[in-house]
Amino acid sequence: MVSFIDMHRGEHGVEPICNVLPVAPSTYYDHLAKRADPARLSDRARRDEALRPEIRRVFEENWRVYGVRKVWRQLAREGIDVARCTVARLMSDMGLQGIIRGKPHRTTVPDKKAPCPLDKVNRQFRVSAPNVLWVSDFTYVATWKGFAYVAFVIDAYARKIVGWRVSTSAHAGFVLDALEQAVHERRPTKGMGLIHHSDRGSQGGFNR
Repeated sequence: MVSFIDMHRGEHGVEPICNVLPVAPSTYYDHLAKRADPARLSDRARRDEALRPEIRRVFEENWRVYGVRKVWRQLAREGIDVARCTVARLMSDMGLQGIIRGKPHRTTVPDKKAPCPLDKVNRQFRVSAPNVLWVSDFTYVATWKGFAYVAFVIDAYARKIVGWRVSTSAHAGFVLDALEQAVHERRPTKGMGLIHHSDRGSQGGFNR
C-alpha cells in the first residue's frame, strides 16, 4: 500500500488515498521517515534488511533452486546465524521459492461441466453470530507412507473448526463426513439461514 500511495500521491494527495485504503496517514509518514533514516527502524527490521541481500545472494548463486531449508543451511555454513522461520518469512516476502521435485500436488480440480452454485458470500467472511457461515475445504500433508488428506469445516464467526476428517485418498465421502460431524456437533436449527461455502473442487464432493 505504501508503494501505491507513492505512485498516486501527486495526483490525489496522501490523506484522500488513506481515507479509502485501510491505512492511517501517520502510518504512511512514519514509513517514509524510517525509509529516510534506517536508524529509526526496529531491531528486527534492521536485521531483516541485512538478511535480505544475503538470502537473495545464496538463492541466486545456487541457480534459483534452493528452498528454505537449503538456503538456511548455507547461511549457517557461512557463519550467518538466523532462524529457519526467519528465512522462510523473508523468502516469502521477496517471492523466492525453490524448485519442488516431482509434480505439484493439486487438491482443487474444478469440474467445468458441473453446475456452478451462486456465491452467497461474495468474499465477505465476517459474520455477527455462530452458525451463520461455515467455510469448508481440504488439504494434504506429506507423510512417510504417502499423502494424508484432511477435510475441515470452519465456523467463520470464531474461526473455529467444527468438523474434520482425515483420509488416505481424496474421495467425496470423507469430506461429507466432516460436514456431517459439524452438523451433529452444532445442530443448527432449520430456517436460521446457515450458509455453507466451499470451492468448486470436483473431487471434494461438496456439490452433493
